[in-house]
Amino acid sequence: MQNNKRDQYYPHPQPTEPGAPAFLWALVGLMAAIELPLTLSDAGWIGFDSWRMNVFLYGAFWPPLLREGLAPLYTGQKALMFLSHALLHGSFAHFAMNSVVLLALGKGIATVLGTGRTLLLLSLSAVAGAAAFGLLSSASGPMIGASGAVFGLLGLWQAWDYRRRRNLGASLQPVMSGIAGLIVVNVVLFFALSGALAWEAHLGGWIVGWTAAWAFARR
Repeated sequence: MQNNKRDQYYPHPQPTEPGAPAFLWALVGLMAAIELPLTLSDAGWIGFDSWRMNVFLYGAFWPPLLREGLAPLYTGQKALMFLSHALLHGSFAHFAMNSVVLLALGKGIATVLGTGRTLLLLSLSAVAGAAAFGLLSSASGPMIGASGAVFGLLGLWQAWDYRRRRNLGASLQPVMSGIAGLIVVNVVLFFALSGALAWEAHLGGWIVGWTAAWAFARR
């Protein structure tokens, strides 16, 4: 059988699940189990309208806990919030948007990396997103959402495409255009949302994804 350079970077298709793997659905299910009651409480159908803020107090990423030395509400909050913030969202639409991208990109990436390395990528991207937000943002309010982890998937996907194209001698323009597109989208959303966009978390997650393509997530 001929084994040329193109075969090395376009591996033969492997059998895959018809949809996203179960562990990604479980992750989305966990986020849904948190968001749905909060959405219902916001609408006044159950509980109290303070539910969301109370959950944020315990699970969101709070920069003042690190910068201003505020006392945490429980032991380990300063460390746990680097991950727990990724399970919380500001609205059902926010949750749905992140979940759709997580399932769509995560399916293909998990096929290559498997469960363990995909979860490692998501975790490191979430942590890096929180760290970047803490370092670069002057905000004192909470930061929430899985977008840091989602941008880790985006960064890895673009890095894979970059490496493949470079090794084949193909044009890198589509990759550069994709990166530029992400920047433009973040700028537009930042102004559209009056600054209520944690672009710093997106950047931190994306950097981890891009870097992982040369480390534990080599394709």
